[in-house]
Amino acid sequence: MATGVLENLVLSDKEFIEISKIVYDHCGINLHSGKKELVRARLSKLLRINHLTTFKEYMDFVSSDKSGNEFSLLIDSLSTNLTSFFREKQHFEHLSKVFLPSLLQRKRTKSDFRIRAWSAGCSSGEEPYSIAITLLESVKGLGRWDIKILATDISTKVLERAKKGVYEKERVAPVGTIQKNLYLIQNTSKGHTTFGAKQNLRDIIFFKYLNLMKDWPISGPVDFIFCRNVMIYFDKSTQERLVNRYWELLNSGGLLFTGHSESLTGIRHKFDYIQPTIYKKP
Repeated sequence: MATGVLENLVLSDKEFIEISKIVYDHCGINLHSGKKELVRARLSKLLRINHLTTFKEYMDFVSSDKSGNEFSLLIDSLSTNLTSFFREKQHFEHLSKVFLPSLLQRKRTKSDFRIRAWSAGCSSGEEPYSIAITLLESVKGLGRWDIKILATDISTKVLERAKKGVYEKERVAPVGTIQKNLYLIQNTSKGHTTFGAKQNLRDIIFFKYLNLMKDWPISGPVDFIFCRNVMIYFDKSTQERLVNRYWELLNSGGLLFTGHSESLTGIRHKFDYIQPTIYKKP
């Protein structure tokens, strides 16, 4: 399919509503009318790959694929986000300077050396690797700790990138030089430099596919949850269900971190407000 044809593909309101309903029913992503052009642009690429000329043909093609692979690619194309190491720096500062020192002290008093965290919507992995660096820096020299980070996403494509853990130097720019040496492996080939996650990070992160609307592969309790720039795709009722499921999973005193454009305003919940996008379970 030529680029010009791709650009001229028309997504009717009826087709957009059908696609939106399928996506919402599957994973809670709310594709309101303002997302129509985004849906058209992203799915047009899949039409081109499969040599299809209309969105009706494409949806028939997806529904006839019994393997479910094409449906997964549809979801992937509508849910992929870009991120970077230590994005939204204030979260990691609060984690390292306020929350973790207090948490570690409480746990040592109880001889409880177990720390559990969840990166819900981990995208291509920069977030959980940043969490892992922060945790390992915090427990350094403080005895033996059992640390595990669950990192989940609905996009199988970004999960594969996350598992590889190899990033362009621009993505790891926020990582300090000392931390780069401790936790990342630099590789330069033909003038092109990348950084890969070392084993000390890989050992404590467990990547899994997860649809947040379905059953969760974690029973808890967990000490803190990052769910950032995920709920912006959901309507208020879906956000409320999700936030209250997080509440049930968290330890007392545990934290929920949300994205910079996300707020729990208008959602019924039991969290205490700490500062913008940081909430605590009493």
